Amino acid sequence: MIPLTAFAGKKVAVFGLARSGLASASALLAGGADLVGFDDSQDTIAAAADAGVPTADLRQIDWSKISALVLAPGVPLTHPVPHWSVKLARAAGVEVIGDIELFCRERRHLAPKASFVAITGTNGKSTTTALAAHLLACAGRDTQVGGNLGTPILDLAPTLDASVGILINISEDHLDRHGTLAHYAAVKERLVAGVPSDGTAIVGVDDAWCAAAADRRERAGKRVMRVSVARPLADGLYLEGERIMQASGGGARAIADLHGIGSLRGLHNAQNAACAAGATLALGLSVAEIQQGLASFPGLAHRMEQVGRIGRVLFVNDSKATNADSAAQALACFADIFWIAGGKPKTGGISSLARFFPRIRKAYLIGEAAEGFAVELAGAAPHVIAGTLARATELAARDAAAAKADEPVVLLSPACASFDQYRNFEVRGDAFCELVRALPGLKPA
Repeated sequence: MIPLTAFAGKKVAVFGLARSGLASASALLAGGADLVGFDDSQDTIAAAADAGVPTADLRQIDWSKISALVLAPGVPLTHPVPHWSVKLARAAGVEVIGDIELFCRERRHLAPKASFVAITGTNGKSTTTALAAHLLACAGRDTQVGGNLGTPILDLAPTLDASVGILINISEDHLDRHGTLAHYAAVKERLVAGVPSDGTAIVGVDDAWCAAAADRRERAGKRVMRVSVARPLADGLYLEGERIMQASGGGARAIADLHGIGSLRGLHNAQNAACAAGATLALGLSVAEIQQGLASFPGLAHRMEQVGRIGRVLFVNDSKATNADSAAQALACFADIFWIAGGKPKTGGISSLARFFPRIRKAYLIGEAAEGFAVELAGAAPHVIAGTLARATELAARDAAAAKADEPVVLLSPACASFDQYRNFEVRGDAFCELVRALPGLKPA
């Protein structure tokens, strides 16, 4: 844990006492803050109190005594409307901050020159974070990972240095919390806007929002490393075939080759890999260290996770694909697909995936979306309503084994939420992996 001393002796309110909020509260208490926490859930309040966090209804406290309100991730700051605790804080002139801001303030106090890589974007954050950490760890660097990837950032030990900020991409997402795409993009850009002059801002420039952000950061005097997987760049990192190239000064050199790295299939993972490679280059890793780390990257569970092989058949768990856009990334990676799809449907169905239907040798449809997906696939791809994941896995494994393709792939990429049959996508993915591992003859991918 990082004890937060910036608020020592000051009264601080924390709203949201689940995992990240509880970590914030505990760190503030350890740093000497006079803290009061609250939550909309009585069960969560009780659990926090059992953990030693003082609690009280924030509607009943004297806000004139409060120095800051720490808002847990997921609690609305602005959209669709500010949470009631935010309204109370603002009415009293109290600043509203989050756990990342707490971390950054403590870092400036304790170790302002320590390496700190911060990553944001719409897609690819988890993979880019895990991959950058993997590359650094493989090169012998003491590395810790936190934030959205499992560990609340304030539960990390303080091993912090020169700032690298990564903005991977921006597309329409979370507008229920941000209101407009322009506001969402502006919030994301703040991360690279805060990179100091001796740091590096790494920006994917394959969408207009990020391209404009890179230009603004450069005009502001920042050191910008652009990344593209769509076109060559005169200055920055780009994809040439399966190689990540670095261009500068009128020339270019290969810094990594992604050929044969199954955990980094697809353009989306090439973008993640290029961003992670750029970050680690900025932190002093060699080309050889980067290549070695990329080759040994195991990937993340439920994100294009290679479960194993039976003969020529590859089994891939992409349970994280809870909408059509996410499923498209997996479907783009393979030519002969035995596709397990369905679950709790989202708006739009799978019509946007029509360009991938010729790759689907057969689809096995499950859950609430099965009948609707069958209508969309009619006449375009063979399909069967399997109903359950167990039945779909059984049928797909049988049919893939009988296929004449060089590498038939049984792909769980549902394009749906899991809530009709599973508590979350992790549970769904774990169930698929268990089913596959029970099949006779499975070997590591």
